[in-house]
Amino acid sequence: MVGDKGNLLPVYVMADESGSMTKVMDELNGGLRSLHEALLGEPMAAAKVRFSVLGFSESVLVHLRLADLRREDEMPLLSARGRTSYGAAFADLRQRIPADVRALKAEGFTVHRPAVFFLSDGQPTDSGWREIHRQLVDRSVTVGAPNIIACGIGEAEAATIGQVATREEYGFVAEAGVEVGAAIATFCTALTKSIVESGRSLGSAQPELVVERPQGFRMAIDVV
Repeated sequence: MVGDKGNLLPVYVMADESGSMTKVMDELNGGLRSLHEALLGEPMAAAKVRFSVLGFSESVLVHLRLADLRREDEMPLLSARGRTSYGAAFADLRQRIPADVRALKAEGFTVHRPAVFFLSDGQPTDSGWREIHRQLVDRSVTVGAPNIIACGIGEAEAATIGQVATREEYGFVAEAGVEVGAAIATFCTALTKSIVESGRSLGSAQPELVVERPQGFRMAIDVV
C-alpha cells in the first residue's frame, strides 16, 4: 500500500568517532552545519528526507534520529573517542533501520530504500564485521537493507572501503596527498548535493538515489 503522506528517503550518516579523528572533528561538525543550512534553503527536497547522524567507535552514539531538518535549530556535535569498530556500526544499523522503516510506514509514508553515508579515516580494529555487514545489506534478511555509500580518508584502505560500499560506484577514497580535514569538507559538500538531488528526485516521476563523488576522491576500486 502506498503511503498517503508521500515519499521519504531515510538517510544515515555513520561517522567515525575513533580517537584518530580528534584533529578533524571541527571540520566534520562544520560540514554538518553547512549541510543543515543548505537543506534549510531547499525545503522541498528537505521535506522528502529523514536524517540521522550516528557516530561509531567501539559503540554507536545516536546524535540525531529521523530528523526533519527543516525543524531542527542546529546540528549535533560529534567528538572523538575509542577505537574503530566497523562491527558496532553495522550491528547498530542492522537493528535500527528495520525499526525506523516500520515506524515511518506506520506514520503513513512511502519509504524508499535507506541510504547510509559511511565515513572512516582508518582500518577497522575488529575482525568479525564482514558477516554483520553481509546481513545488513541482504534484502532477504534485513527489512530496508540500505544502499551504503562509503568514503575513506586518512589511513582507510581502498579494498576495505570497496567492501563496505554496496555498489562499486558507491565507494570512494581520498586521493593521495589530500589533507584529511579538506577531505572531510568535500565529503560533506558531496553529501549535501546527494541529499538535495535525491530529495528532489523523490518528488519526480522517477525517484532515484543520487550519489555525488566528493572532489579529491577516487573510486575505491582495488588495483590487481
